[in-house]
Amino acid sequence: MKDLLIFDMDGVLTDVSNSYREAVVLCVQHFTGQRVSRELIQEYKNQGGWNNDWDLSQQIAADLGVPVPHSTIVAKFNEFFLGDNGNGLITRETWFPEPGLLERLADRYQIGLFTGRLKYEADISLNRFAPSMTFDPMICAEHVARAKPSPEGLHTISARFPGRRLLYVGDTIDDARSAAGAGVPFIGIAAASHSRRADILALFAAEGAVAVIENINEIESVL
Repeated sequence: MKDLLIFDMDGVLTDVSNSYREAVVLCVQHFTGQRVSRELIQEYKNQGGWNNDWDLSQQIAADLGVPVPHSTIVAKFNEFFLGDNGNGLITRETWFPEPGLLERLADRYQIGLFTGRLKYEADISLNRFAPSMTFDPMICAEHVARAKPSPEGLHTISARFPGRRLLYVGDTIDDARSAAGAGVPFIGIAAASHSRRADILALFAAEGAVAVIENINEIESVL
């Protein structure tokens, strides 16, 4: 039986700097009139507990003195991110894996996903960039009661595949803490261009990451 190689999606497989991150910027700007920096967003992310960008947008707006109901934040965020039937900022995403990488990995591992995205959002990008790939298991936001950094999603995968070794690949402290809580080896991704790279490297080390790479295309060197 193959070991399981489980990926986070955003920042690991997909570049979301011009999709999710830009939607946070535009959402906060809409309600507060202030355009926040990507570095500020990363500072929040590095605190942990801000895996959900709706919650993050609401908190940043509140910290800027503008409380906004959650449902209002969600509606406006989705207007920016999804647009009409998926024609919003999500179309600006790009795909990190080089051609052939995932296919080679699938020869050695069973490939799965544990992502904070809703499944329909994940499917939009997967159908665009990797229509021939099968990700099984695929644990999305609606499949868990507690989001990362809770280890619930990884526990669910472990229970579904008893006796199988898991590896989890992510790019945030919430990913690392989820893996640590589940007792699953964690491989961190910290791009050379990361605005708070030294901080995230220290956080990954504190959570016991078994390796840190600059992008997903380096993963074969540490497996």
